[in-house]
Amino acid sequence: METTTIIDASLASLKTGESGTITKVRGHGAFRKRITEMGFVKGKEVKVIRNAPLQDPVEYEIMGYLVSLRRSEARLIEVDTDINPQLITEQIFNGTIDNEGLKHSIGEKGKSIQVALVGNPNSGKTTLYNFTSGSSERVGNYGGVTVDAREATFRQFGYTFRIVDLPGTYSITEYTPEELFVRTHLSNEKPDVVVNVVDASNLERNLFLTTQLIDMNIKVVIALNMSDELEKTGASLDAVAFGKLTGIPVIPTVASRGRGLQELFSKVIDVYEERDPVVRHIHIHYGENIESAIRTIQPLIRENPVITDEYSSRYLSIKLLENDTYTQNILSSCPNYEKIIQVSNHQISILEKEYGERSGTIIADAKYGFIAGALGETFREGPEKKRKATAGIDAILTHRLLGFPIFFLFMWIMFQATFTLGSIPMDWIDAGVRLLGEGVRSLIPQGMLQDLLVDGIIGGVGGVIIFLPNILILFFFISFMEDSGYMARASFIMDKLMHKIGLHGKSFIPILMGFGCNVPAIMATRTLESRKDRILTMMVIPFMSCSARLPVYVLFISAFFQSYQGLVLISVYCIGVLLAIAVALVLKRVMFARQDIPFVMELPPYRIPTLRNTSKHMWHKGVQYLHKMGTVILVASVIIWALGYFPRHAKMEDSYIGKIGHVIEPVIQPLGFDWKIGISIITGMAAKEIVVGSMGVLYQSDPEEDGGAGLQSRLHQQVHTSGKLSGQKVFTPLVAYGLMLFILIYFPCVAVIAAIRKEANWRWAVFTMIYTTGLAWLVAFLVFQTGSLFG
Repeated sequence: METTTIIDASLASLKTGESGTITKVRGHGAFRKRITEMGFVKGKEVKVIRNAPLQDPVEYEIMGYLVSLRRSEARLIEVDTDINPQLITEQIFNGTIDNEGLKHSIGEKGKSIQVALVGNPNSGKTTLYNFTSGSSERVGNYGGVTVDAREATFRQFGYTFRIVDLPGTYSITEYTPEELFVRTHLSNEKPDVVVNVVDASNLERNLFLTTQLIDMNIKVVIALNMSDELEKTGASLDAVAFGKLTGIPVIPTVASRGRGLQELFSKVIDVYEERDPVVRHIHIHYGENIESAIRTIQPLIRENPVITDEYSSRYLSIKLLENDTYTQNILSSCPNYEKIIQVSNHQISILEKEYGERSGTIIADAKYGFIAGALGETFREGPEKKRKATAGIDAILTHRLLGFPIFFLFMWIMFQATFTLGSIPMDWIDAGVRLLGEGVRSLIPQGMLQDLLVDGIIGGVGGVIIFLPNILILFFFISFMEDSGYMARASFIMDKLMHKIGLHGKSFIPILMGFGCNVPAIMATRTLESRKDRILTMMVIPFMSCSARLPVYVLFISAFFQSYQGLVLISVYCIGVLLAIAVALVLKRVMFARQDIPFVMELPPYRIPTLRNTSKHMWHKGVQYLHKMGTVILVASVIIWALGYFPRHAKMEDSYIGKIGHVIEPVIQPLGFDWKIGISIITGMAAKEIVVGSMGVLYQSDPEEDGGAGLQSRLHQQVHTSGKLSGQKVFTPLVAYGLMLFILIYFPCVAVIAAIRKEANWRWAVFTMIYTTGLAWLVAFLVFQTGSLFG
């Protein structure tokens, strides 16, 4: 008798190009929940695409999309390489339970509609929000760009829409803060209509979130986004049939071009006014065993009208079967809470004994069974292979040998272009600022008003505004990497290195965002599942040279390092990265117990960034920069000028600001700094650009004596007036480099401290202020003292 050998192995054992069918997912807790929600369930076929340049993590294809896992996680997924997926799948399509009743809302209807946008990362949700509302929120082609709810209001068809862009999320369980945020918003704010933005090119994975919205029994309209990509492959979805099956109207859209958006919001009005027959009370039929468990728990929940007035009893029953702690907390105030938990735990044990799986996995399997069945009835696959272009680009950008050189080449091009392309408009603006100063000086009689306008406002704000072109160029490159999908690949190739220094691979995205602005980078740490990882990442983000520090770098590099501008700039950025690594290693060892968090990340398809989105992103950041100059920097410049101007007729050193500077001078003189640098450092705590503005005020001199020379020239003329260094030049290349490093490391701006306090707590915010400033002094001291030995 011939025997058949079944080949069982873990996913990690498969070689590049090999495929296997999932037979079991081991592990527990957050990892198991996330991995099953992303489609790693029994019966699904997985293919190994490639290894990262350092051989870990590994890129896999499942359900038509790409996802990366570390080998340690892949070992927890058992696969069979010699079996037809259809032979082992337990996913059964039972259709839906149709109550044949339209969904009605309680209360009077007005002409204002609250709409919540919900969808997976990379589904185009924020692009839809931007196009519809005219907003300028940043759009990135990787998960976690929208890290908080964004609101906008617009009018259409005689209605006022208040639209909220919720964070991108794969589900609404409790795996990440974003998931819980979305779930809480939908439950507490109760939007009139939820627009579920679904990526048409990746329906099976995107519709998992849709099944959860169906469970919540709320009014939903599906925006079938990027439907043009679906059409290109020759595939088609019968939107009408799918809508009837799920009780959710489906509107094809292409958000990046505005296609289908009018039809979408017209349908939102129909749903809001309860005149769309598709929107009905429909429940997913999860199979008799699960349905029996739901029916057993529901009556106990219905004994609490205070709860059922807010939540669907069926939805809460399903969440209890998933062992959802957030739901347990909601029900904890119920008089019969103990009975509810006792019954639900009993039902969980029955299901787990029946299926041999955890209850959460059983329900996830059932959801994917429903999705597969629904798509089987309404979706037709096209002949053209998806992600062909993505695979070709990835073969180069994530190549074992080329991946890192290409990444560092991108970084070098970004920094070099920031100088070379930005220098011409920077010179124009500088000349314009000087011309404006001379014009004001000639129009207004000598006196306090002239000094305030020329030295205080124009000298301070003008010294910062000239760097606007450099800021815009930097954000152009960052925006391009985000919008194209390359940012996720950067995380993919960097994960092993990040893991070795105690950070999560996903930490790389907020860290890279920190080169633009530390504040949204701190907020982006919400995409990390572990609180310890979030805090550790927050602690090192301030070492990333944000755009606010760039004016300081440009000023000193242009003045003292003209032959090696790009090289010196990238060295400052690299030192920031090296310090972040060192601090992460120390903090991980001293303050955080070792705890590895799974690396599960979607690798979205590459998309060509639209000029519209990139321009909006640049303009938005430019406006923020100008706004800061018109508020914080303007006020700071005037205060600094006033402290230096009074008492009247006194030398600068004898002014109020001079006295303050001389008090702190003994602390900073070992770094080669004079009291004016000390004052600039103090004012820079509000915003790093103010350092340049402060110097523009403090180093003012008589234009008849220096021929109207710019700030760079005046820096060369400064000498120490007191202490051991008296008579020596203040600024040398050594001092300038040490000062750039001090500005890089010390006290992050007030906005960053506020963001850390909000995302962690005030203790971590205070700790950040103290340890960064202490480290900045130490580094600048070592640079100056060591350099002086060889000088």
